[in-house]
Amino acid sequence: MNHSQNIPFLDLVTPHVELEQELTAVFQQVIRTAGFVGGPMVENFEKEFATFCHTERVVAVNSGTDALRFALMAAGVKRGDVVITVPHTFIATTEAISQSGASPEFVDIDERTYNMDPEKLREYLETQCTVSEDSKVISKRSKRPVTAIVPVHLYGQMADMDAIIELAKQYQLEVVEDACQAHGAEYFSRKQNRWFQAGSMGRAGAFSFYPGKNLGACGEGGAITTNDAKLADTCKIIRDHGQAKKYYHDIEGYNGRLDSVQTGILSVKLKHLASWNEKRGQHAERYRQLMGNHEGVILPYEPKWSKAVYHLFVIRVADREQLKDFLGAAGIGTGIHYPIPLHLQKAYASLGYEKGAFPVTERVAAEILSLPMFPGLTEPMQVRVAEQTTECLARMVTVAG
Repeated sequence: MNHSQNIPFLDLVTPHVELEQELTAVFQQVIRTAGFVGGPMVENFEKEFATFCHTERVVAVNSGTDALRFALMAAGVKRGDVVITVPHTFIATTEAISQSGASPEFVDIDERTYNMDPEKLREYLETQCTVSEDSKVISKRSKRPVTAIVPVHLYGQMADMDAIIELAKQYQLEVVEDACQAHGAEYFSRKQNRWFQAGSMGRAGAFSFYPGKNLGACGEGGAITTNDAKLADTCKIIRDHGQAKKYYHDIEGYNGRLDSVQTGILSVKLKHLASWNEKRGQHAERYRQLMGNHEGVILPYEPKWSKAVYHLFVIRVADREQLKDFLGAAGIGTGIHYPIPLHLQKAYASLGYEKGAFPVTERVAAEILSLPMFPGLTEPMQVRVAEQTTECLARMVTVAG
């Protein structure tokens, strides 16, 4: 491979060029039928994605943020409630909580998986909450009722759902999965002795089809997965201005529909998703083989109960900025997901969290770097990424020594 050739963090051009004829045919069909919003194309994708996720129902909406917001609302989260999530996620997770009328409160993450730590969740429920006479969980911090948990399946790997669901049942809380980065990820439930797809274990799941996701639209998009027909019907009403039928508004809803062109595009791409995810897994394994012996880097941890789909391949190093700059100078694209934990963002200053509140998240956020990861990544590309990474780490060790 030409060592002067740049390696992108993500290649969105190649797969679209490869599928250009099929994608163009979707647009032609929409033009010829004028079926721009709703209709068979949307319904067809909803059925296909439900089959893929092993759920009874799917409701297509215009973003992953709306998917999570509508799912929380339909699950019964009300204004003034508290929803528990993690501070190590994209702000869309907490935006959806706030915009449903609730307020986020955080528990720290597991240092190996970067997902919600069930023990920290237990500790929060046991020490940071009280249970009222009518069996409601009340946050000591805000004096508000706690009604739901949003575990985030970050980077393409599911959180430890058995433990989270068990605590949710014990405290009568709803679980809505943020599966926006986990299309096709799987979890082995030791309790039920079988594998589950992301989005199929909680009361509902929320997916994003932002272009860079494992399954991405050519624009914005999202979907709610659920086995609860009533919840799905409520989400359909919420996404369509609160109307069950045209001009009859049961509630005040939102304009949250996903248009036909995007669902048609997603149907084309969905046929390739399993093979794309498999390639991501192979790339992750190759990165491990190439860099696994270097002490200066912590590679992603995949428990036995997990089948990750590697939306991102995230490593940890002591001097993240130096490595990022070194790789950038070598023409290798990287990303940081995410540099500032949510509890320390200006947007949430009013929540009153201070630095040190979630030490694992804060430690991880300072060390993580996302390396190039996409289905079309080649072995020579990965070899070069690994060589440049280990060379930089070796220099760091020499300087430190």
